[in-house]
Amino acid sequence: MLNDLKRGELIVFAAPSGAGKSSLIKEIVSNNENIELSVSATTRIPREGETHGKDYFFISDKEFNDLKEKEAFIESANVHGHQYGTLKTFVEEKLENNISVVLDIDVQGFSQISESIKDIISIFIIPPSLDELKKRLVLRGLDTEEVINKRLINAKKELKHAESFDHIVLNDDFNRAFNQITSIIFDKNYEYNDTNNKNILEDLLD
Repeated sequence: MLNDLKRGELIVFAAPSGAGKSSLIKEIVSNNENIELSVSATTRIPREGETHGKDYFFISDKEFNDLKEKEAFIESANVHGHQYGTLKTFVEEKLENNISVVLDIDVQGFSQISESIKDIISIFIIPPSLDELKKRLVLRGLDTEEVINKRLINAKKELKHAESFDHIVLNDDFNRAFNQITSIIFDKNYEYNDTNNKNILEDLLD
């Protein structure tokens, strides 16, 4: 159990937009007092209801580039035209205090982290189909049709990196996906069909 560890775990999640990653992470964090979501820095404009320092550290491109030059990020990436990065100081402080940190990042960021940090748990969330992914993006109501189409194109590229992760979790049923992730993080024996998840991934890539 994480409560018995002297140092927290670094847990990395990635997924295409609309796969349900954020909702799953929120459920994991809210059900475990020793797990927190990392607060990333970003250059994008806050969405309605988002708070600086809680959802993201909203900074300018100049501030971001200055931090990047000082190697202040454990990973950084340009996603949909905006910069995102995970601050080393934020993560390290949490881990040293026996708090596990969840990183909600994209595949660019994961590649950087996996090269420099070996002791991580990495989980990639996949949707049941690209049609379902598009449906979720439309129902979310956050993006224009142009942006949704761009996200779907990016999704195909991101899915190619899924097998680089320790675990692939299918989110066709929220509770089942939540149970799978909980089992992975806490090393419990909740069984799931890893082969089936990989087969669905192959279908998504066809």
